[in-house]
Amino acid sequence: MPTRVRTLRTAEPAPARPDVVERAPFDRALEAIRSELELPTVFPAAVLAEAERAVREPDLPSADRTDVPLVTVDPPGATDLDQALHVERRGTGFRVHYAIADVPAFVVEGGAVDDEARRRGQTMYAPDTRVPLHPPVLSEGAASLLPGQEAPAFLWTFDLDDTGATTAVRLERAMVRSRAQLDYEGVQHAVDSGTADEVLLGLRDVGLLRIEQERARGGAALPIPDQEVVVHPDGYELRLRPPLPSEDWNAQLSLMTGMAAAQIMLGGRVGLLRTMPPPDPRDVAAFRRQALALGVDWPDGARHGDVLRSLDARDPRHLALLHGSTALFRGAGYTAVDGELPEVVEQAAVAAPYAHVTAPLRRLVDRFGLVACEALHRGAEVPAWVREALPSLPEVMTGSDRRAGALERAVVDAAEAALLAGRVGQVVAAVVVDVDERRPQGRVQVTDPPVLAPFEGRAELGARVQVRLVEADPVARRVLFVIA
Repeated sequence: MPTRVRTLRTAEPAPARPDVVERAPFDRALEAIRSELELPTVFPAAVLAEAERAVREPDLPSADRTDVPLVTVDPPGATDLDQALHVERRGTGFRVHYAIADVPAFVVEGGAVDDEARRRGQTMYAPDTRVPLHPPVLSEGAASLLPGQEAPAFLWTFDLDDTGATTAVRLERAMVRSRAQLDYEGVQHAVDSGTADEVLLGLRDVGLLRIEQERARGGAALPIPDQEVVVHPDGYELRLRPPLPSEDWNAQLSLMTGMAAAQIMLGGRVGLLRTMPPPDPRDVAAFRRQALALGVDWPDGARHGDVLRSLDARDPRHLALLHGSTALFRGAGYTAVDGELPEVVEQAAVAAPYAHVTAPLRRLVDRFGLVACEALHRGAEVPAWVREALPSLPEVMTGSDRRAGALERAVVDAAEAALLAGRVGQVVAAVVVDVDERRPQGRVQVTDPPVLAPFEGRAELGARVQVRLVEADPVARRVLFVIA
């Protein structure tokens, strides 16, 4: 079973802890990883020059919606701000404004910036730096929805009823201005402490309603804690962090927008969908058997998504089941639509058609999707340059996703090996989260330090065990335990 790794974030350090990777050698390891993956280190001069010209001569929309008091919600310290939101109650329902950075206002089709973005595919994140999709003068400057800055955006407006269901959607290009840059922890604290304003309370309420909508249509999510490497005053720290509810609320707005975009594309029979086939019934059956074997309740009539939502990663049996459920989420890809509709149009985890349109500063495909949706929504022809790009975008994005995943895995593997390099021979507590039915081996989750690594020996899935560290090689990025 592959390691479950989420996007790495550079963040402000939490209270100091003794288990920290030393900065200088790990910096060298990060450089080696980027070189191994052949990630670009600089933008060509022509790309930077064109980006500077674009900042001086952007293609700005005429509509002015700077009166909408938008805010952004992102990880601490983020500067490439793709989305800004505003939520207000309207009668028994809600109106949600969701502004997405208007990257096409600055990127000319076929130009140097466009060509370089197609080569990169997406922004790549590591703890010490990022490899951006676009030059920082755009992604962290003129095109970013920074607080106090007027910027062009694709402004989505959703009307929702009292159940969170969408009753109306509007999309326009407009100038907007964010009022404040918030982070997930701050939003969560404000809601929990009773100091949140109406916008944040609305975000919570809409997020919770949309989660119920997701449950009702059969969507599924994996509540596995993030394994991330973050900057620490003494170097780099490896953390295991469960996602905050505020992250889920915010993610629901992005999902709602992606679902609306997919419906527009399907209606116009042109665009690029993010698709995933339903899980193989044999995998669902195996997951159910595993749940029952671990003593996890599976009520009559419950779907696998219902069971996943009920799991608590602090319970070792649940943690093992979460790691074992990745077989249910195979086959995700990008599907171009231009004329005839494909056989698979849904993203099975979303349980609806879905498209990437909410992160154009950081992901190539979103720029094309936004332009297609805006044209279709106002009854215009989708620009030829968008249609011409559709056949090639799935391959570009698949390759880019593969590199991003390899970067994330390599960074975490390097941090784990470096953190444990001086501890060979030590015995620590762990939970068995994966076992090989053919060989006496598997994978364990160690919580202190937060390492997910292979082990050799015989153990039951979900069992609490003692494991001895027998290998920790920072150069090879390899860690191995044995059952003690």
